[in-house]
Amino acid sequence: MNLIERHQPLAQNDQAPLLHRSRDAVLRRLRLAESLAAYALAGPGLVLLLALFILPVAGVLVIAFTDWQFGSATLNFVGLKNFAEVFADPGFRKVLTNTTIYTLIVVPGTVVLGLAVALVIQSVETMRAFYRAVHFLPYMATLAAMAITWEALLHPTIGLLNQILTAAGLPTANWLRDETTVLPVLAVIGIWQNLGFAMVLFLAGLAAIPRDLYDAADVDGVDIWFDRLRLITLPMLGPVLMFVVIVVALHALQIFDTVQVLTQGGPNHASDVLLYTLYRESFQYLRTGYGAAVTIVFLVIVIALTLIQARMMDRKVHYQ
Repeated sequence: MNLIERHQPLAQNDQAPLLHRSRDAVLRRLRLAESLAAYALAGPGLVLLLALFILPVAGVLVIAFTDWQFGSATLNFVGLKNFAEVFADPGFRKVLTNTTIYTLIVVPGTVVLGLAVALVIQSVETMRAFYRAVHFLPYMATLAAMAITWEALLHPTIGLLNQILTAAGLPTANWLRDETTVLPVLAVIGIWQNLGFAMVLFLAGLAAIPRDLYDAADVDGVDIWFDRLRLITLPMLGPVLMFVVIVVALHALQIFDTVQVLTQGGPNHASDVLLYTLYRESFQYLRTGYGAAVTIVFLVIVIALTLIQARMMDRKVHYQ
């Protein structure tokens, strides 16, 4: 073996660390390029999230501890005074009660009727798209415009509902000006609006259920529709049901349009709800600090209810 042949393996061994270092440098550059691309793609969304959500929430949180009024050039730190005033106000307790009652009517009503309509539409063979569109239209329509239609329908003298009741010999009512009827009527409107949303999601969930399960149930003698619903349909709809309940509850807590157009919180605060109180205190009475405290309470309630619902229902959900 000559001198060149004896030194060739040594030269190759000397080049190995260089190759490894070069490869590591290339990998680092690739990771850096991927990170920069990820930040560039996520950047606009992060900026919008910061500008439209995080900074406004932080601003409201700061204002809630001050006596600032809309348009004022000065503000003073007042600590928990606004929150103490909120919880000591009997009117605010009435608002919480109204919002709770409204939510407890709208959520079960929407879920039950939405599932029923979805089951009926799935069972028909023709015009499914038409039925879906008809039921989904109220959810897509502007609720302020629809509220005007409801106001005409519920008018105490010329409204269609009272005219039908009069023709049938049944008692009528001033539906939107009676303390005992105004909140249930608003809840019915809320169910009517959210029904199409729940229906569409339930239809998607029903379409995803394997038909083999129903065939197996037929073989096992489970041929009554209620048993099939209880043993197969509802358990398999668990994730969809959880999502519908949470989203409809959030919609119910955020009721504002119908109250603003139809009742303005009346009569005698019987239809006063959280968001309308927030709007009235902040932009009509210009009690911005008090309104900011109401906003913080509202956000805490929404987040707490969402987490509780998700935790409670997640234990009962069957994931496919």
